[in-house]
Amino acid sequence: MNFGFDDTTAELRARLLTFMDECVIPAEHAYEEQAAVSGWSPPPLIEDLKAEARKRGLWNLFLPGAEGAGLTNLQYAPLAEIMGRSPSIAATATNCAAPDTGNMELLAQFGSEWQRKEYLEPLLNGEIRSAFAMTEPDVASSDATNISTSIVRDGDEYVVNGRKWFITGAMNPNCKILIVMGKTDPEAPSHRQQSMILVPRGTPGLTIKRGMKVFGYDDATHGGHAEVVFEDVRVPADHLIGEEGGGFAIAQARLGPGRIHHCMRLIGAAERAVELMCRRALSRTTFGKTIAQQGVVQDWIAESRVRIEQLRLLVLKTAWLMDTVGNRGAHTEIQAIKIATPAAVEWILDKAIQVHGAGGLSQDFPLAGAWAGVRSLRFADGPDEVHKRSLAYRELKKYMD
Repeated sequence: MNFGFDDTTAELRARLLTFMDECVIPAEHAYEEQAAVSGWSPPPLIEDLKAEARKRGLWNLFLPGAEGAGLTNLQYAPLAEIMGRSPSIAATATNCAAPDTGNMELLAQFGSEWQRKEYLEPLLNGEIRSAFAMTEPDVASSDATNISTSIVRDGDEYVVNGRKWFITGAMNPNCKILIVMGKTDPEAPSHRQQSMILVPRGTPGLTIKRGMKVFGYDDATHGGHAEVVFEDVRVPADHLIGEEGGGFAIAQARLGPGRIHHCMRLIGAAERAVELMCRRALSRTTFGKTIAQQGVVQDWIAESRVRIEQLRLLVLKTAWLMDTVGNRGAHTEIQAIKIATPAAVEWILDKAIQVHGAGGLSQDFPLAGAWAGVRSLRFADGPDEVHKRSLAYRELKKYMD
């Protein structure tokens, strides 16, 4: 394993760092001001940033192959980390934001020719946004076989009925397509009951009911998290992605890269939290000395550095394995980073908030919002407990007769 930057990564990394310093970080305050009045629409300045990122060759960096930048996971990891320092802006500006990234990967891998033409191309161009509708309020969605939304064949159409929630991006008016997971055959084996289908926004019977809040945040800059109702929603049969019964396998193929992308960005969020923590600790005085001179704060800073370095190495190893032996071969490591990274970064952000005092809880610093986002990632793409259950089983299996 060699985690040194190759020439391509080093060049892109330098370009991205410059873009962050010149365009993204200086735009954060104006971005928040615009977001406060733009509702579910993205702040207007994001279009200028997207144009600038594209001009600088910082576009679709996440996607390997001809459709994207052609980078490996190992090459993309340090770039995603940089974006994680200001994820709301940087990932969107470079067309590397979830859930579009996972949806583009899914369509590139499993979509038909017309599906790629109709939806993948405008997504790659940043012309539209998308959503991935899997989680449901009426079942424990941590077990994907519980999904109850029905997708029933009726002649040349499929009819979709069900209710989803926390569907990221669906509140954005520019979200033009939803990828919906539901059951086409409840009598099939548990992992062959599900299918995925494309449902265009505006299809009769599709209702974007409300935006869901996360720790009081509406996450409008991410397009919100919607509750979505499907009532006798009819779409042509060619909107099915792949084959009937292939939905569970497609979901697993989609979620693996998504999990590591989240973890890559979280390392960048942790780095920024440590930077803010150190600057604050050096600038404030309590009881006759700077906060930085307090032993407990020094302990937090040291622990943060150790945890970041551990996480980065595990994420890079996982990326390397995904490149060399595939996602299935890296399954253990993908689960390990999904368990370890959000929990550790949540701890680091908590300490950075503590060092900032009341300011850390406010909108004047990015820490509170980042903490809420990180805490939610202990659910997104599978809760901690499900990953631990699976990881433990893999370990135990080595010793079973």
